[in-house]
Parts: sequence; structure tokens; C-alpha cells
Amino acid sequence: MRILKLILAGFLCLGLAACSSKFKTYNGPEVTRVIVNKGDRELYLLHHDKVLKNYDIDLGFAPAGHKQFEGDGKTPEGHYVIDRRNPNSEFHLSVGISYPNRKDIAFATSQGKSPGGDIFIHGQPNAKGLLERTDPDWTAGCISVKNREIEDIYAMVKNGTPISIYP
Repeated sequence: MRILKLILAGFLCLGLAACSSKFKTYNGPEVTRVIVNKGDRELYLLHHDKVLKNYDIDLGFAPAGHKQFEGDGKTPEGHYVIDRRNPNSEFHLSVGISYPNRKDIAFATSQGKSPGGDIFIHGQPNAKGLLERTDPDWTAGCISVKNREIEDIYAMVKNGTPISIYP
């Protein structure tokens, strides 16, 4: 009887661990494009011209205009691709945006500055004692969503997916 209880307890632990995983699976239509509308604070996942999901977003702490320099607090505008993913992000999960491109680098260099980088779509901070952020536009230039939403995005959006970020 004791062995049976141990086996059942083990299965219960495994089941609870699977339920609490931040890694989801997705078997629906392919996300062929991501669109961000900074002015409306919305992110859309599209399959061709059909919206599959949309999310409210937070942006960089100085969101108006295109990111030009490291530390300016702006979220980039333009056409990029999702080019990497970070399962160990300091912000739950994250998917990388290919900023800066050649044009971004050339402009910043012409001004004697760095364009910055490490722009992601990510969740909320992992740091102990911090709850989900409720103040708008708090990132250093990234696009932030709720943790449960980045779990969906992480599962649905593959590397190489185009992303267009509009003012």
C-alpha cells in the first residue's frame, strides 16, 4: 500500500509540474506576420490577413518615435524579423527582434553613437518581490506583455517571422 501511495504521489507531482510549465505547444495556423501598433499599444499575430490573437502591450519609457540610440527608451519602428528566443529571460520568456538593421546602425554611427540592441517581446520581470508591471511604457525599448501572453507568443511565433512596428 505504501508503494502505491508513493507512485501516486509521484504521478501527482509530475502532473502539477506539467501544468505549471511556461512552455506551451501550439498546433494552429502558422503565424506568418507580427504587427505592432505603438499608438494603440496593440500587438497582432496574423496568419496571412487573419488576426489569430491580439494583445495589449507596454513599450519603452519614451515611446514616441523610432529608436535611434542606445538608452533613448524608444521602441523601434520599421520592418524586422523575429530572430531568436530566450527561454531563460529575466522577463519570463522572450523572443528577439532583429533591431538594429543596417540602416539603424549606419544612422547611429553617423551620429557617433551606438544604436543599442537586445530588443525583445517579453513578459514581466522575474525579480523577487516584483509583481506584473501596471504602469505603462516602462521597458528600455522592448515590447512587454503579460506572462501568460508571452507563453502563447513564444509557442506560436517562430524565428524568421516578419514583424512590422508602426508608430
